[in-house]
Amino acid sequence: MGERYNIHSQLEHLQSKYIGTGHADTTKYEWLTNQHRDSFASYIGHHDLLNFFAISENEAKARIKFNLMEKMFQPCGPPPEKPED
Repeated sequence: MGERYNIHSQLEHLQSKYIGTGHADTTKYEWLTNQHRDSFASYIGHHDLLNFFAISENEAKARIKFNLMEKMFQPCGPPPEKPED
């Protein structure tokens, strides 16, 4: 029983420390937004991927980086309206 509590407290600690890990109240929209932002940040950080995108789209690397940064603002569109309680 002690191990179960320990694992649960570790999970809560990770969820409070890192936004992308989610929590019990994370919506599908928030989860997908975090996934897209993590992907875009990874693309920007890995220069070989950035070079690949630039060559495949026939654009400058700076333009690709700019477009990815713009997509990070609202990667899944505007947030859905929350029902009022």
